[in-house]
Amino acid sequence: MPDLDDVYRKFGEVAEAAQLVETELGNILLWEEGMAADLLSKPDPSLARKIHDAVNRHTTGQLLRKVKSHEVEIDNLDALLKEAVIERNRLFHSFYREHNFRRNSAEGCQVMLDDLEKMHDTILDAYKQLMLLSGIDLEMMEIQTHPTTHVKI
Repeated sequence: MPDLDDVYRKFGEVAEAAQLVETELGNILLWEEGMAADLLSKPDPSLARKIHDAVNRHTTGQLLRKVKSHEVEIDNLDALLKEAVIERNRLFHSFYREHNFRRNSAEGCQVMLDDLEKMHDTILDAYKQLMLLSGIDLEMMEIQTHPTTHVKI
């Protein structure tokens, strides 16, 4: 039977997926803002830093709205992305409050795990679709070895 450690572990996996969605939306927005400022042909480190800092201050929902304002072709993903943002916000702002004392029994932990699994599926589906916009099909990738050290970005 599942226990609270299983819930905490799954919560972390869902939180990671939510950060991946946020990061990819930020990457798309950085690209769009950089292209609009013509930074590829006219590099301007000061402007690039300003754009980067502004993007980093946005919430996930704000990033989604800003990306859409650049007319990025995500209309077919709109419902999925909105649902992912809703689930992300529920995860971080009300998950434990919604489930409260379920945490104290194996049956309750199972209910929590089932909820987290649905959240994870929604958020991960959104991430995979965002990555496809960049030409990366995570379903088709075969990674031989995984990095084991910090990669500066």
